[in-house]
Amino acid sequence: MRVVDQQAGSYAEFEAFVAGAAGRLLHVALLLTGEPDSARRLLAGALARTYANWRRLRGDDPYDFTRQELCTAFARTGWRHHGGAGVLARLSPPERLVLVLRLYEGVAEEVAAAQLGMPVERVRVLCNRAVAALRGRGAA
Repeated sequence: MRVVDQQAGSYAEFEAFVAGAAGRLLHVALLLTGEPDSARRLLAGALARTYANWRRLRGDDPYDFTRQELCTAFARTGWRHHGGAGVLARLSPPERLVLVLRLYEGVAEEVAAAQLGMPVERVRVLCNRAVAALRGRGAA
C-alpha cells in the first residue's frame, strides 16, 4: 500500500511540475524547431525522460533537467529542423540552441558550454554569430 501511495504522490508532483513548466518548455522547443509538431514531439520525449528519472531528481531542479533533455534531443536531431518557420529559421541548429539557452533562458555561458559539451569560447562565438545574423536580417 505504501509503494502505491508513494507512486501516486510522485505522479502528482510530476503532474504539478508539467502544469507549471510545460508552457515555457514548449516555447523553448518551438524556438528551437520552428515547427509546432516537432516541438511537441521534442517536449514529449524530454518530459518522458524526466518522469523516468523523477525519483532521482529529488533536490534537483526538474525544469533544468527537462530543458537539458530537450536541448540534448534537439542537438542530436537538429539537422532535421534546419529552416522551419519563425524569427530563428535562418540560424543553424547550433546557433539556435545557443541563442535560446543564453538569451531566452538566461543560462550562463559556462553552464551552457557544460550542458552542450563544448568550449565556452565556442558558445560565445555561436551566440555572437546568431545575434549578428538576426541584426543583419532587421537591416535588410
